[in-house]
Amino acid sequence: MSTEIIPTETQQHVLELREQIENANYRYYVLDDPTLSDVAYDTLLRELRALEEQYPTLITPESPTQTVGVEFITTFAPIEHQVPMLSLDNAFNAEELREWEARIRRTMGASEEFAIEYVCELKIDGSAVSLTYTNGKFQRGGTRGNGILGEDITLNLKAISALPMQLSPLPSTNPPMQSLFDEPEQSGIPTTIEIRGEVFLSHPEFARINSEMEEKGGKTFANPRNAAAGSLRQKDPRVTATRHLDVFLYTVGECEGWAFGSQLELLQTYRAWGLKTNPNVALCKNIEEVIQYCDEWHSRKETLPYDTDGVVVKVNDFALQRELGQVSRSPRWAIAYKYPPLQVRTVLERIEIQVGRTGALTPVAYLKPVAVGGVVVSRATLHNEDEIRRKGVRVGDTVIVQRAGEVIPEIVEVVLSERTGTEEEYIFPTLCPSCMEESVKPEGEAVRRCINEDCPSKLQARIEHFVSRGAMDIEGLGEKQVEQLIAQGLVQDVADLYQLSLTPLLTIERMGEKLATKILQNIENSRTRPLSRLLFGLGLRHVGEHVAEVLANHFGTLEALQVANVETLEQVHEIGRTTAESVVQWFANPRHNELILELLRVGVAPQSTAVESVSKEFEGKTFVFTGAMTLKREEAETMIKARGGRASGSVSKQTSYVVAGENAGSKLLKATQLGITVLTEPEFLEMCQE
Repeated sequence: MSTEIIPTETQQHVLELREQIENANYRYYVLDDPTLSDVAYDTLLRELRALEEQYPTLITPESPTQTVGVEFITTFAPIEHQVPMLSLDNAFNAEELREWEARIRRTMGASEEFAIEYVCELKIDGSAVSLTYTNGKFQRGGTRGNGILGEDITLNLKAISALPMQLSPLPSTNPPMQSLFDEPEQSGIPTTIEIRGEVFLSHPEFARINSEMEEKGGKTFANPRNAAAGSLRQKDPRVTATRHLDVFLYTVGECEGWAFGSQLELLQTYRAWGLKTNPNVALCKNIEEVIQYCDEWHSRKETLPYDTDGVVVKVNDFALQRELGQVSRSPRWAIAYKYPPLQVRTVLERIEIQVGRTGALTPVAYLKPVAVGGVVVSRATLHNEDEIRRKGVRVGDTVIVQRAGEVIPEIVEVVLSERTGTEEEYIFPTLCPSCMEESVKPEGEAVRRCINEDCPSKLQARIEHFVSRGAMDIEGLGEKQVEQLIAQGLVQDVADLYQLSLTPLLTIERMGEKLATKILQNIENSRTRPLSRLLFGLGLRHVGEHVAEVLANHFGTLEALQVANVETLEQVHEIGRTTAESVVQWFANPRHNELILELLRVGVAPQSTAVESVSKEFEGKTFVFTGAMTLKREEAETMIKARGGRASGSVSKQTSYVVAGENAGSKLLKATQLGITVLTEPEFLEMCQE
């Protein structure tokens, strides 16, 4: 290793090599217009690597040679998304797209004459990621996870050549924008930006990977999406690098030091910074042009070298997006148009019953394996006994199978012309197949349930749910481990997990001391998870992750939620009658209260996520925010809740105040028409300080 002073010409040559390599990456991955041959590119990279080995002080994190290091990933640390990564509602036909636009107009109070522009982008079938750049340098990246928490996969993302480690600042003067390929009018680069997109595998690369896996006798991937997700979670980033993953970037999370006016401008800016965006984007002046775009790509998608399962439609104007806001975890201003799923024929060989954590008896069809859209399907849900009766399904039938939403396999219909007379009618059992206790089918419900609290299958499902990532996140306890814990009598409910010790754990098959110690540490770490995670983990009916978060934020403690009645719960924003009744019924069960006491006794101490109350001056008042503001929307809503008020996404007669920032639109107009008090941001802040 050299310790001599680095010659100035060497330093300059290194900078030139990096610039040449980064430009080659940009031309190849972003512009799809390579200027260097593979040999020439490799020669530049080898020369740069040799110089950096000779002069290690020249190595910087953003150097092209450092996108793949030798560091192994021992565990994927959690990564929090400051702005949630939302999921999208779906539309499956033109009429549903028109209904979506009608909802937008109702929310805005806009007439048919009010023009709304949309941007259409192909929906890439890959793995969603977020990428944080600080002053243009790539800092870290993560998976989507549950939308709030993902996994830190920074090292593996550095292995993707299509991702630049350094954004290219925009020049101070730019021509006016006219198309996606024009440069935006702003200059420079943001101080911090979280860029989001989809990592995917091309069809040729997917075929190459599976071919190599087969040659080595390894397990092949079912489809490119699974291969992309698996490649992003490799312990060794060098393996990720061999997979030649690709990426398209299309949206933004947290952003400081930059302002986007529209979705089209965002895509233009990304491209100018050196980020790769999908070229098949269209600006549509109305919903009928959107429908035309969707119809066109229904047939054209087969010509693409990668998988797409639909079109993402977004309101182009960011001011309108802010006005429309979101419902639960889906934005009102975007929707995913999904193409009809592929359908194939196969034979239904048998039907078995699965017992869920709530006791639901779900019939599962076991099929003769068949490929559906690149995935080999051998099972499909039949939902419930009414569904079996309605479709007339018999064991031995030839059936048409599709992947609903291209994810969950389902039986569409029976091919009656294929019947031979040997098919057998399926009689739905009245006894739970796990505990052999009588099941019940409540009036008005389609699902038959086992009501035995000691049913082994219910216990298994309850514990698996409790330890899952979205709940208490106890890594290392999978289906097989939980099954053995129950079989050996080590665990009879979730509270027993917190009394496990090393010696009993070592009796489990394939359980070494290192893994057992790690599991015990993960159990210990879970004792202080947020209250919302515990509520979700307990498995109350109608209480998913988001509702659990709403309840935890409102009540603050488990004790406060326990004593709440239906009327109190219904007053909580986003909690309806069905959910309220379900929560009250759950806590009314003596066994559930005993479980909570036992959890507290063994040291489970859920952390409150409730907003600390500072006053009740806004009690009974509803605030709506519109336009661009200095204050983050989440901060403003926290300030309102701390003072007893409520934030809403739409203006109505019940709205008390509308806080209007720059470029406020139809919400401000509607507030004026209804005579609602309008505040500027400084006026709102002054109210909060009084």
